[in-house]
Amino acid sequence: MRTEYQEVLMDIADQCSKMDVFHAPITKSIIDYVNQKYGNELEFLWKKVSDNAIWRRSDNQKWYAALMIVSKRKLEIDSDELVEIIDLRETPEVIENLIDYQHYYPGWHMNKKHWYTILLDGSVYFEDICHRIDRSYDLTQKSK
Repeated sequence: MRTEYQEVLMDIADQCSKMDVFHAPITKSIIDYVNQKYGNELEFLWKKVSDNAIWRRSDNQKWYAALMIVSKRKLEIDSDELVEIIDLRETPEVIENLIDYQHYYPGWHMNKKHWYTILLDGSVYFEDICHRIDRSYDLTQKSK
């Protein structure tokens, strides 16, 4: 009984502390935007990597965005500084023309043909990111 009680308390503590993972003002604004527009909450799927989360559509369970904290070096930037990023879906043709290694990067830890990364450091306007989230969301709709 004690073990079950401790597990329940740990689960509650995990759920209550998740929103404190991301600290950048733009990231917090993005979280609010997605919650208000789509009603989706971040899902923290990996206990060992608690600073990675995804959003998925409610109707088909497909992922349309991932928020993560990574070293800039993972994006081929010469720095070990940790940064918040968002990975989004897009068509291969658009991604090919989008990647500039200043604002848009190949999808980190995702299929680089269908995903790209935005560094959430203010170098891309909030409105542009929201538009790109909407596009990613639309791309994951059910096929007719």
